[in-house]
Amino acid sequence: MSGDQYGRYNDTDHNTFYYVPPMPPAPPPAPADGARAVAVAVLNLSGLGLGYALVRRWALMALCWIATVVLLFVALPADPDGVPGPALVLYVLFLIAVAADGARVGLRTRLTGLQRAPLALGLGLLLLVVPAGGVVLYDSARDEATQQMLLDRLDEADELVQAAGDRPFDSAQADYRKALGVYADLRSDHSGSRAAERVPARMKTYYTTVGAAYAQGDYCEAVEPLKYLRTVPKSLPGTDLGALKTWPDDRLATSLYECASTALTAGEANWGSQYGELLTTFPESEQAAKVEPAVAAAVVRTEKDLHGAEPCSAVQRLRTLGSQIDGLEAGQADIGAALDKDSRRATTSADTGTYTCGVDQYRDGDFESAQTTMTEYASAHKTAKNAGLAKKIAIAAEIAQTVPAAGKKLPTTRTGGSISVTVQNDSPDAVTVLFTGPVTGSFTLKACGSCKAYSFSSTINPSFEPCNDSGKNYPQRTISLPVGTTFFLHKPNGDSSATPASDTAKLESGYIYTECAYTTQSLGSGL
Repeated sequence: MSGDQYGRYNDTDHNTFYYVPPMPPAPPPAPADGARAVAVAVLNLSGLGLGYALVRRWALMALCWIATVVLLFVALPADPDGVPGPALVLYVLFLIAVAADGARVGLRTRLTGLQRAPLALGLGLLLLVVPAGGVVLYDSARDEATQQMLLDRLDEADELVQAAGDRPFDSAQADYRKALGVYADLRSDHSGSRAAERVPARMKTYYTTVGAAYAQGDYCEAVEPLKYLRTVPKSLPGTDLGALKTWPDDRLATSLYECASTALTAGEANWGSQYGELLTTFPESEQAAKVEPAVAAAVVRTEKDLHGAEPCSAVQRLRTLGSQIDGLEAGQADIGAALDKDSRRATTSADTGTYTCGVDQYRDGDFESAQTTMTEYASAHKTAKNAGLAKKIAIAAEIAQTVPAAGKKLPTTRTGGSISVTVQNDSPDAVTVLFTGPVTGSFTLKACGSCKAYSFSSTINPSFEPCNDSGKNYPQRTISLPVGTTFFLHKPNGDSSATPASDTAKLESGYIYTECAYTTQSLGSGL
């Protein structure tokens, strides 16, 4: 077979000729058309690659679809934080690239489907509504996601408050503050959100939960939570709390009063600080007006205890009361004046009750305390009607510390008697002579200048007789005592280490009695 340039072929074996037409030349490129280039570029900006579809670039159109699907996968569902920045930047750069590439291709490529470039451009511009609408819808979805996130935060804060309500305030306070921080953040940083609008309504539950101890009548436990609630409005500036702003005030005043009154009745020490806080924080309140009557009643109750089984305890409580009342700062002058009067009464009653306390100590056999109490009382109340008897009880108590039998009976104010007793001092030291029995008293004998202390061995000699040297002028004093047993105590003056000597004398009518005081070397004094 042979052929020529015209496409005729000769089959030499069969003498047959064939004709094959030549291949047509490739169509010439379309003339440059700027409107067409812009149309393709704008259609590509929709993110769907429609510009590539009109110029039959199917692979590139598919690439546009893939990029858009990837963006949707990253962006949906809508998140409060929005589309990740890098993904959004990459997608915008991609759209710019395909728009530029579409403009390049469309400049000299004829369109299919839409032959007229202005019509394609109009369609492209219309389709730009799709990404723009998507942005609007996405922003709306993102706003809703943000709203839901904020509502979730509100619910979490509510749950935190509810859980904290089952615990004591000390351990729950941190959670209350955390929840309050969420409420405050919603009101300040997200004021237009639905969650922020619900905060004021939530605060009623917040207040009642924190202040639950008051509703349960546990006033002492309610004090700190209510004080905390008074600070809440400062954490929520611009929030209309309505009646909640003053909700804790009356409750706190009541709690301070009730808790302090309970402590005052029980004799505890912390009532003063709570009454003081009430008087200064709520000076005009009804509760503050009840403070002074409660304090006055406590003074009266304690005064009654002076005649009870523990008068010394009552004296101490009265002194403490006076001091605590003195420390109260009243917000009103009339209350302050009344409290000053209560303080003076408590102190005066304590001073007066000191005598009763000393008598009780004496009767209980606590002679050392009785001596101290009665000595101090007599010194501080020289003109009191019991001052003289207090001195006698102090004398008897001192004797009873050496001779317990001397303290079996309480001394009286009786003086004198029918029996003469002379007491002499055979000691180089001045001696105080104390005696008690039917009559109680004391006196001091001067030192005997020519006398010396006796050795212990001489005092145990059966023939030992002090105050029996006719050549010495013994200091002496004669007293008159009634019939009965009198207890004597001789103690050297100025030597606190010396041991007092004692003697028990049973006095009978018709006799004259003598007592002799002397000093034993290294072993104290004796009779």
